[in-house]
Amino acid sequence: MLYDEARDEVCLLDQRLLPGEETWLRLATAEQVADAIRTLAVRGAPAIGVAAAYGIAVEARRGASPERLREAAALLARARPTAVNLEWAVRRMSVRIGEPASSVLALAHAIRDEDEAACRRIGALGGPLLPPAARVLTHCNAGALATAAYGTALGIVRAAHEAGRLAHVYADETRPFFQGARLTAWELQRDGIPVTILTDNMAGWLMARGEISCVVVGADRIAANGDVANKIGTYALAVLARHHALPFYVAAPWSTFDPSLPTGAGIPIEERDSDEVVRIFGRLIAPEGVAARYPAFDVTPAELVTAIVTERGVLRAPYGAAIRSIAG
Repeated sequence: MLYDEARDEVCLLDQRLLPGEETWLRLATAEQVADAIRTLAVRGAPAIGVAAAYGIAVEARRGASPERLREAAALLARARPTAVNLEWAVRRMSVRIGEPASSVLALAHAIRDEDEAACRRIGALGGPLLPPAARVLTHCNAGALATAAYGTALGIVRAAHEAGRLAHVYADETRPFFQGARLTAWELQRDGIPVTILTDNMAGWLMARGEISCVVVGADRIAANGDVANKIGTYALAVLARHHALPFYVAAPWSTFDPSLPTGAGIPIEERDSDEVVRIFGRLIAPEGVAARYPAFDVTPAELVTAIVTERGVLRAPYGAAIRSIAG
């Protein structure tokens, strides 16, 4: 994700077209950025927070009034409901409304840089948690595409690979949007990290055969007690990991935590259009008129989480106390 200061445009790699096409979107308004977030051109909790920050900055740089900037902030905050990083970034940016445009853009740049630094720190702290010759299962995409750079879950994977501790990554294809197959596999292949794609129903069998060492996932919102919202299917993996006595690690920056919610029961779960389930790349795969549901996220109870890796430290149960200890 880039900001072109010469043209005052937010530049996003369109994730909807990967891996077949690498097309960059050039966005000049908050409405365009919000639409890119809603339609998954940019996705991943930290990434949409950074995109929203730049969405406000581009309006400021183009001379928007304080009233217009407040409208833009409200529009961006509503673009997707589950990932708290979006609201967090918009709140931070809103403090600069009324200041010079250069100050607004400087904060957007800082939010981006902070996220990359947080991801690299998460990798440094989380990589050593993996066993030697680790065979890691991950779900959805929590890599460079989902963040400013480097990644959260894939930040841990990258750090383990750099340290010679990684044998292989197994990426769930992550239906129905195929983030694992299209995005995670694309990222890892480009980095020379060995990766195999699995359908979402294969994990239990591979765990039973001893082919998985641990599970590492990202997060979209973490409640005060350590309950974790992440891409739908994560909860099932946590249950499987517990049954097979495998570590289940969550990687997320502090911006993903929401101490205002006592438990995960309060996390809003986005329900996306059922058409995204019954069609793949525009082609109908189910009988016409059959109902479908697409809750985009689920909540994994804290008791199923082995550790939460943040840039502020590695947290372990009891998570309520651990989260309070780093909240300052």
